[in-house]
Amino acid sequence: MDFSLIQTLRQKLDVPEAIDCEQYPNLVSFYKSGIDRYRDQPAYSCLGHTITYNELDDLSDAFAAYLQHNTPLEAGDKIAIQLPNILQQPVAVLGAFKAGLVVVNTNPLYTERELKHQFNDSEAKALVILANVADKASSIIAETGVETVILTELADLHSPVKSTVLNFAVKYIKKMVPEFSLPQAVSFKQVIKQGKGLSLKTSENALSDLAVLQYTGGTTGASKGAMLSHANLLANALQSSPFFHSYGMPDNGAIVVQPLPLYHIFAFIVGLICLNTGAHTILIPNPRDLPSLLKEMKKNKMDGFCGLNTLFAGLLNHKDFSTVDFSSLQMTLSGGMALTSDVAKKWTSVTGCDVYEGYGLTETSPVVAVNTGKGNCLGSVGVVLPNTVIDIRDDEGKTVEPGDSGELCVKGPQVMQGYWQNAEATEQVLKDGWLETGDIATLTEEGYLKIVDRKKDVIIVSGFNVFPNEVEDVATSHPDIIEAAAIGEKDPACGEVVHLYVVSKDKNLTEQAVIQYCRENLTGYKVPKKVVFRDELPKTNVGKVLRRLVKEGIETA
Repeated sequence: MDFSLIQTLRQKLDVPEAIDCEQYPNLVSFYKSGIDRYRDQPAYSCLGHTITYNELDDLSDAFAAYLQHNTPLEAGDKIAIQLPNILQQPVAVLGAFKAGLVVVNTNPLYTERELKHQFNDSEAKALVILANVADKASSIIAETGVETVILTELADLHSPVKSTVLNFAVKYIKKMVPEFSLPQAVSFKQVIKQGKGLSLKTSENALSDLAVLQYTGGTTGASKGAMLSHANLLANALQSSPFFHSYGMPDNGAIVVQPLPLYHIFAFIVGLICLNTGAHTILIPNPRDLPSLLKEMKKNKMDGFCGLNTLFAGLLNHKDFSTVDFSSLQMTLSGGMALTSDVAKKWTSVTGCDVYEGYGLTETSPVVAVNTGKGNCLGSVGVVLPNTVIDIRDDEGKTVEPGDSGELCVKGPQVMQGYWQNAEATEQVLKDGWLETGDIATLTEEGYLKIVDRKKDVIIVSGFNVFPNEVEDVATSHPDIIEAAAIGEKDPACGEVVHLYVVSKDKNLTEQAVIQYCRENLTGYKVPKKVVFRDELPKTNVGKVLRRLVKEGIETA
């Protein structure tokens, strides 16, 4: 396609056309460059305890040394890390990279079936797991190739007194640790203690070496492991860094509140950028606990915040949100799902800070485009990253004109190597270096990228395409609607019709009132034929609404 619109927009917004994505030999070198510059500064805080960049380096050295000396693990082996946002997570990830291992990011809320599939498919030989979720893994681990298990409790990296008190309270008072049996497990505390007395030979990975297996539903089919190399992740961190600086964040010492889980690729890449810029990241173990999240937001005068539409909506509807001090807030990043215009406008009104929406996929490490602080375009996902080219194609594979919609295809150094041990699935989406994303997009005359919807979620009403995002955007602009999900239902006359599932803060809101509101804002064939009220919509652990589960009434997934 004509790339000149994107190039012109980049020039206008001071976004570089290209960046040297090979300036570091591997991820460990990238981590170390930040650590060496900011050694005495705080790197992470969680549950009232802070570790500095220097402590992160020492703890991850100890973790890596233990793995090298006291386990059968060798460079290239897979280690599953099943931790929420606690201090042990970045220590374990960096330690694994130093030991030359491949990290398998694992959701703590996975079921036994999902864990068994991921461990076996990835060929994981080791597992780092939080005691709070260890019951599920303990029931299936004998059916996997996992031999080394490292077990941690919530406050293991706190001071000895605080660690004892907090871990006791979590286990015996709050009863947050279910019964489980992992007799082969060694404690995280013991790993660090023993590792500190051992020598470490930091692995020298090549850029082409696999760094992370990031599991995803992909653009089609069941859960697959996207192979992300050191080069992929480094490139995406470096490509995204100019945007990070454009928001007016301090060059170092920025405070970033991070409620999105670090095992999710969006938060993972933000974490890489933060560590290389001297930021202080406040880790939130449970973003669904809004009172605790708000407590941290009040306690830390934040410069940056990461979230997604459902989290923003939940915070905006909380009575204490307006009491937070937003005077330092320069950056609010949104990803993972579409940002509705109503939520974005309300966030700006309350906080004084725009929400900068971006777009990406697990398969692109993940960022493809993001809005810059020098030109935020609400309703778009911003500017295509440096070193990245896109094409938007119709159903026949032909490039469409600006303003027309089609499937978004992406080429760049952040595009994955392929799906782990799944050549067939890889060939379906990777063709001649182009990733076919399965997302419907359009390029504006100004060069901004807009995501219209997921290709597979498009609802076809009497031959007309209805994009759920548009219907949901209109619905959530209603003052009484918190969340919405538009679903296609089969219809003998129209092929499909729109059904809308909503969460309302007004119990007296009626179906007819919602339909009438949509009728006033949407053309006839897009208007929902039915409205269903729910207490909550099903979401992933990062808060992304799962349309495929909405009709079943399942609240979480």
